[in-house]
Amino acid sequence: MHHLDAAFCGAAAALGAGWTLAAPEAPGEPLFRVVGRAWLEDAGGAARSCPMLTALKPVEGGTARSFLADKQSFAAAWVTLSDKGARGARADEAGPLIGRMLGEALPVALCRGYLLPDEPALLRALLSDLALHQGYDLVCTTGGTGLSPRDRTPEATEKVLDYLVPGMAQAMMQTSLAATARAMLSRAVAGVAGRCLIVNLPGSPKAVRENLSALLPALPHALAKLAGDAADCGEG
Repeated sequence: MHHLDAAFCGAAAALGAGWTLAAPEAPGEPLFRVVGRAWLEDAGGAARSCPMLTALKPVEGGTARSFLADKQSFAAAWVTLSDKGARGARADEAGPLIGRMLGEALPVALCRGYLLPDEPALLRALLSDLALHQGYDLVCTTGGTGLSPRDRTPEATEKVLDYLVPGMAQAMMQTSLAATARAMLSRAVAGVAGRCLIVNLPGSPKAVRENLSALLPALPHALAKLAGDAADCGEG
């Protein structure tokens, strides 16, 4: 465990998941990776939002140090919405598939998965935390996008979003309709919360593969723009 004092937490206020910390004398050899953020109590009894770090190589503690912060890759998360999955009555195949596909297609430094029941309040809280506090770049949900009474993923997602990215939902719909007419029943949305792209995917592994494959060509550029890339959006 590496101690984080209040001064470090204040200086690292902008560091979210996926950032790395390196010694100034070796900037190309990161020592730590930020895997999220947590509320830690300082000496005055007030909780501060501090980065949670994992060591990438052995590091000697006990002395105050300065670090260089950098981010060369993305932090992604998948969230599976399934009452049966949350009860342990069904194995989750769709969520891990999202993780594998993102890892193969993008420079992903961190990818974590979450399994929730179909409860909109829980999903809203998790999406808000991942996007606005933890600092993830991309969150993909799977499940809860259809017409069943407990399918409320799109509504929960929209309450977190700052704005929609309708072209992504349209691309997924177009791809799915080529496979089945039932795709028109999907209500999936995609949009941005803070600087995080959030995408709803269907619940079946087959549909996840089809829909996510439709988005992968545009995802690197989309995430780069959200991170502040000032380059033009024309084809490179």
